[in-house]
Amino acid sequence: MEYLKDTVTYIFENSDRFLEALQVHLGLSFIALLISMLICIPLGIVCAKKPKFSGLIMNVFNSLRVIPSLAIIVIILPIMGMGFYPALIALIILACPPITINTFLGFRGIDSSIIEAASGMGMDSKQILTKIEIPLALPVIIAGCRTAAVEIIASATLAAFIGGGGLGTFIVNGMGMYNIPLLLVGALPVAFLAICSEVCFAAVERLVTRYQRD
Repeated sequence: MEYLKDTVTYIFENSDRFLEALQVHLGLSFIALLISMLICIPLGIVCAKKPKFSGLIMNVFNSLRVIPSLAIIVIILPIMGMGFYPALIALIILACPPITINTFLGFRGIDSSIIEAASGMGMDSKQILTKIEIPLALPVIIAGCRTAAVEIIASATLAAFIGGGGLGTFIVNGMGMYNIPLLLVGALPVAFLAICSEVCFAAVERLVTRYQRD
C-alpha cells in the first residue's frame, strides 16, 4: 500500500509529465494498430483467396510470431536509429502476424457451400465479399486485432529503450534507480490500458456479431 500511495502522489505531483507520456503511449499504440489493420486485413484476404501466395506469407508471419518484441526493437535500432518512428515500425511488425493470420483463418474457415449458394443466388464476387465473407470472418478478425492491441500496448513500453517515449520511460527509470513507485507509474497504467483494450474489443465483437446469435 505504501508503494501505491507513493505512486499516486508522484502522478499528481508530476501530472504534466505523466499525461505527456500517456499521450505518447496511446498515440503510438493507436497508430501502430491502425496501420497494421489497414495493411494486414487486406493481405489476409488476398492470402485466403490466392493459395499460391499464402504458403510463403503465412510462413513469414508465423516466424515473426516467435521473435520477442524486444528483439524486433533491437533489430530496428541500427536500421532506423532512435525515436518515435522506429518504435512505431517495430510495433507494426509485432502486430502484423496475429491480424494477418486470423484474417486468413477467418476467410478459409467459411464453408464453401455458403459461397456457392450465394453465387447461385446471383451475387457477384464483391457482394459475396462484403455481405457474406466479411461478416462471417469478422469474429476471428476481431480476435486477431484484440490480440495485436494487447501486444502493442504492452510492448510500447519497450519504445523507451530507443527514445520512443511513452509510459515505458517510467518503467525504465524505475528499474534503473530501483524505485518501485516510479516503476508502477508506468506499469499500472499499461496494465489498465491492456485490460481496457481487451474489454473494448470484446464488446465490439459482441456488437458486430449479435445477428449470428439471434
